[in-house]
Amino acid sequence: MHKSLARSAGKTSSGAVPLHMVTAKAAKTFLAAAKNRAGLAAAGFSGREGELLPLTVGSKVAAWVLGLGEGADAFAAATFAEKLPDGLYRLGETAKAQDGGNAALAWLLGRYGFSRYKTAKKNAPRLVVPDGVDGEEVSRIAEAVFLARDLINTPANDLGPDDLAAAARALAAAHGAKLGVIKGAALKRDFPLIEAVGRGSARPPCLIDLTWGNPKAPRVTLVGKGVCFDTGGLDLKPSAGMLTMKKDMGGAAVALAAAAMVMGAKLNLRLRVLIPAVENAVSGSAIRPGDVFKSRKGLSVEIGNTDAEGRLILADALALADEEAPELLLDIATLTGAARSATGMELPPFFTDDEPLAADLSRLSMAVNDPLWRLPLWQGYEFSLGSRVADLNNNPAYGYAGAITAALFLKRFVTRTRGWAHLDIPAWNDRVRPGRPIGGEANSARTIYALLKEHYG
Repeated sequence: MHKSLARSAGKTSSGAVPLHMVTAKAAKTFLAAAKNRAGLAAAGFSGREGELLPLTVGSKVAAWVLGLGEGADAFAAATFAEKLPDGLYRLGETAKAQDGGNAALAWLLGRYGFSRYKTAKKNAPRLVVPDGVDGEEVSRIAEAVFLARDLINTPANDLGPDDLAAAARALAAAHGAKLGVIKGAALKRDFPLIEAVGRGSARPPCLIDLTWGNPKAPRVTLVGKGVCFDTGGLDLKPSAGMLTMKKDMGGAAVALAAAAMVMGAKLNLRLRVLIPAVENAVSGSAIRPGDVFKSRKGLSVEIGNTDAEGRLILADALALADEEAPELLLDIATLTGAARSATGMELPPFFTDDEPLAADLSRLSMAVNDPLWRLPLWQGYEFSLGSRVADLNNNPAYGYAGAITAALFLKRFVTRTRGWAHLDIPAWNDRVRPGRPIGGEANSARTIYALLKEHYG
């Protein structure tokens, strides 16, 4: 169990300082009922969002009270972990009305800090695991999220394709999974689009292939985009667009995070994780606009823009995944700016033609506060994928619906698997919220785990 949690026990709980969470609407009622409320009233406690005040008895803090505002933030409890001094705490009566498991997860998310290059938080408060909450499960989920965040936050000079493979290898070793890495001549022969995108970098590309679980169990495959840095290639990105491109391997990070949750929980499935890992760099060997390459599936692709490289590497990985027709195939990628324009940074879109799968993803994403929003795979935009010299062009001839046309491109490489969905995530927090600092984020990892746990738990 995570060191920021303490097991529930009579003596432990009785000595812990209670934590209360109060909405603005309930603030007056809380003040009227609270003992020793004079200090809170004098401080003007109103229950506004983020307001954190001690409830004291003499010089001793008897409790802490957090304002929730309208109560819309499911992870508001992370504020306690971020701001309270060292000590042992427990959920008070008002907080118990909240989801205890979610509050414990929020607490752990509030303890996250990326400390590879800079000292992280020094305070170390601990929370007594709420009654009925599986502390081990909550810890597994949080630690998997931390894995994804750490990978995304690591700059490209310390996280290239080989480094991403090393992270996958460490995860595989921790859970008894098998790991294969394809590179060099074998990659060029069998996965030509992956090799083509990665050839411009001094750090060679590879395909990471992790497998775990009973081979006879239902097959689930996750494909994560692993572009460790994206310059845009010869169709170079503007400098502002390049600033956060260390996060372009966010799909790979999320796939590994979801795998960590699945393997840790020992779900009854045969899991496969495929990560095409490349750096999209500029050099004399980089791909050019107008080049044509044959994909693993046999479809030829004209390069209309070298900055639409993510769909190229995913195409070869999806083709491999589709060859064994798994029961479920999910690909996760920081694929398009159009997705961010459509739904912003906090509500990633997903695409699928599988109605039950769409319903499950929508329902579970909201249930676990890891939201996704379905966008259509509109067949009317298929025309935009055409090329005069090849089967497909990676740069659609249409100025709108870029997230949809990217999904339609990927769909061409999934022909045997019925249960397929494409998730277009930002993998990034662009504003500070409780438990979610600016930087890497594991969008959809907890939703994927909830889906697999519900089906294969």
